Amino acid sequence: MRPLFRITLLIILMAAFSPMQAQVRVSGTVFEMNRTFPLRSVSVLSTKGRGTTTDSLGRYSIVVAEDDSLYFSYLGKPTPKYAVNTIPAVHQFDIALHVNVTTLKEIRVMPRDYRQDSMQNRQDYAKVFDFKKPGLGLSSSAPASGNFGVGLDLEQLINVFRFRRTRSIASFQQRLLREEQDKYVEYRFSRAKIRKVTGLMGTDIDTFTRYYSPPYDFVTEASEYELLEYMKKAGEQYKRIKAMGGKIYGRREEW
Repeated sequence: MRPLFRITLLIILMAAFSPMQAQVRVSGTVFEMNRTFPLRSVSVLSTKGRGTTTDSLGRYSIVVAEDDSLYFSYLGKPTPKYAVNTIPAVHQFDIALHVNVTTLKEIRVMPRDYRQDSMQNRQDYAKVFDFKKPGLGLSSSAPASGNFGVGLDLEQLINVFRFRRTRSIASFQQRLLREEQDKYVEYRFSRAKIRKVTGLMGTDIDTFTRYYSPPYDFVTEASEYELLEYMKKAGEQYKRIKAMGGKIYGRREEW
């Protein structure tokens, strides 16, 4: 009975520890095809159902089984599957996807003063940015003041009737917000990027920027790759229109 007990115990221990031994962490960075531009929001998936995404620097880390396989998916295009047990360096499994991002390192650097200017602007006009249209409020007096009870806040009551002042501050607040949004669009949809991605020069950049400059909502949601891809396709369209003798005026309306 003793040999049979030992064999049974060995089988139980092997079954208990085999899942722990079979797990491996795979980490690395995902780049575009030239291996100079990291890609964020790339799906990293396993055939057994595990998954994660790359961060803003293209990095990922995922724990999978040794007998599992990994594949990467970006913009709906999956890569071939890579067997985990054939990956030579699981802690540095970098991969380049066949994505042609038309960019150079220097154009990835945003205007350096944008965030400082924005913070300074918010500080200089803090009262305007924090302004809220006045309404009627209640105030209560402390017992030490000799005035008891709850009544209308006199300062708020006075402000309710300052119609001209309220409209003026509210209007100024909206203008500051629009300027802040326009500067952010200009910060990401910069002339340097347009020149590098589209090859346009001089007044063509002015016309292109005026017509194709995307709205603030699009710019805040778009990844760097998506923004560059839009810029590239817009540049191709601009050149086709110009080659056919067409002219572009004003600002693009449909979005």
